[in-house]
Amino acid sequence: MIYYSKVSYTLLIVVFLVFFGPLVPTFISNGFNGNTTILFLTMVVLYGFILHMFFNTTYKIEKEKLYIKCGFFNYNPVNIGEMKKVSKSSNIISSPAASFDRIEITYGKFDELIISPKHKTKFVEDLQKINPEIINNL
Repeated sequence: MIYYSKVSYTLLIVVFLVFFGPLVPTFISNGFNGNTTILFLTMVVLYGFILHMFFNTTYKIEKEKLYIKCGFFNYNPVNIGEMKKVSKSSNIISSPAASFDRIEITYGKFDELIISPKHKTKFVEDLQKINPEIINNL
């Protein structure tokens, strides 16, 4: 089963403003010359890469493992049998979650994973089918 990450458009706007906001004074004072055009195009390519990551973040449950893909990047699979607890999270730490509506998965001895599947309840139910010991604190 594949779950897509929920996408927070507020987060996308914040990233957009961080990327392009500082360019506004440069364009006002210098206009579009060679250097500012190259800088702008570079920022567009980087923002496109971020958009790709936002809209192509998936969580795949397969053969008792959770596979996480964020754009072009693959995370190490997590053994569902080692998962202990799933709970809501408001942690804004960098993670394969394209939304502020996040869940935290505790697994292994001291490991944590923060993700943001669109359909959290169904996602956790599918995890619990494999490991009924998982505590659901959603």
